[in-house]
Amino acid sequence: MNKGLLILSAALIVVGLAGCASDYVISTKDGSMILTDGKPKLDKSTGLLSYTDDQGNERQINNDNVSQVMKR
Repeated sequence: MNKGLLILSAALIVVGLAGCASDYVISTKDGSMILTDGKPKLDKSTGLLSYTDDQGNERQINNDNVSQVMKR
């Protein structure tokens, strides 16, 4: 039940943020949604996913923590 509610909430957040300028949304395994400006890039040697957040800051996240990357 909780997992279904979490997925529904995440989908509503993505739809609600459809007016933002970000190109991709990164969904993490803990349920967070990260809006990116441009396509995230995976460094296979380190396992880190690099992206520019919606405020223009360069960030990285461990790819093991990512459940999916969705194009907007």
